Amino acid sequence: MRFVVCIDNAELGDLSADDLTIGRLYEVIDDVDGHGMLRIIDDSGEDYLYPAVLFESVEIPDSAAERLHHAFSRVR
Repeated sequence: MRFVVCIDNAELGDLSADDLTIGRLYEVIDDVDGHGMLRIIDDSGEDYLYPAVLFESVEIPDSAAERLHHAFSRVR
C-alpha cells in the first residue's frame, strides 16, 4: 500500500479543487502512469486520475498502512 499527501490543488484545470484537500492523506490505487497521472480515491469517494505533481509520497509503517487502508475502505 502506498499513500500520498496533497500539497497543491490549484493546477487542476477542468477538475474540481473541491475533491482534493491540501494536507490530506490519500491512498494510491494505481501508480503514476505514462502521462504523470496518479489514481487515488478523492474526497468525493470516487477514484480519479490526478497529476502526480499535486502529491508528495509519505512513508508509513506497514502496520499503520494496513490500518489506514481498512479505515479508508469503511468510509467509502
